[in-house]
Amino acid sequence: MTRSVQQLFNLQGRTALITGGSRGLGFQMAQALGEAGARVFISARKADELEHATTQLRTQGIDAHWFAADCQKEAEIHQLGAQALKHLGHVDILVNNAGASWGAPAEEHPITGWDKVMNLNVRSYFILSQDIAKASMIPRKSGRIINTASIAGLGGNSPGMKTLAYNTSKGAVITFTQALACEWGGYGINVNAICPGVFPTKMAAGLLESLGPTYLDHVPLHRVGDDEDLKGLAVLLASDAGKHITGQWLAVDGGVSALAGG
Repeated sequence: MTRSVQQLFNLQGRTALITGGSRGLGFQMAQALGEAGARVFISARKADELEHATTQLRTQGIDAHWFAADCQKEAEIHQLGAQALKHLGHVDILVNNAGASWGAPAEEHPITGWDKVMNLNVRSYFILSQDIAKASMIPRKSGRIINTASIAGLGGNSPGMKTLAYNTSKGAVITFTQALACEWGGYGINVNAICPGVFPTKMAAGLLESLGPTYLDHVPLHRVGDDEDLKGLAVLLASDAGKHITGQWLAVDGGVSALAGG
C-alpha cells in the first residue's frame, strides 16, 4: 500500500549523526531530524556548546546525545564514529556539516589556512563517511549521507570576496557527493548535498558585514536564510520521502544561484 506523506517523512526509529551540530546550520538540521522522530548524536569541538545544544534538543522531547571531537584530526574522527555507533547502535543518517572558512587574497593565502579548510571541509567528510558506511550502512544495505556544501562551491565570488580555499573545498564536496552516490548506490546508500546561501551564523558574521546592507537588493527573495530554512530539505533527504534522490545538490539561497552569472 502506498504510504501517506506523513509516513514517508517520519523518522521514528532512525538514528542520525550530525557534525558541527552544536549551533548554526548543524543544530538546525539536528533539530529537524529529531523533530521528525530520529534519535540524534551531535558533535563539535566545544563541550560547553554541545551540552547547551543537547539540553535544548531534549527540552523539545528529542532523544539527543553528544561527543566532542575536532574533525580536523583523523584520530578524533575515528573516535567520533565509534562513540556514535556505541550510543546509537547503528547510524541511519550521517550529516557531514562541520566546516571552516579562511579569508585571504589567493596570492597571500597561507598554506596552513588552506590545509585547515581542506582537512575539515573535505577530508573529514571522507573519513567519517567511510567509517560509518563500513561499520553500519553497507552491512545494513541502507543509509543516508547529507553533505553540507555551499553556493560558494558553484563558482567564483564577486570582487572583494577572497575565500579561495572555502570555495574550492565546497566545490570538492559537491563532486565528492556525486561520486560517492554513484559508487555506494548499490549498497542502498543515498548521498546528497545541501548548498546554503547566506545564513546569519557565527561563521558567516564577517561575510555579512563585508557584504553590507545592500546585499539583500541582489537576493531575489530579499532575505537571508533563517532557523527554519534547512529543516524541510534535511528531512526530505534523510527520509523515505527522498528515497529515489541521490547524487544531487540543491541550493537554499533565496534565489542567488539562479541569477544570470550568479
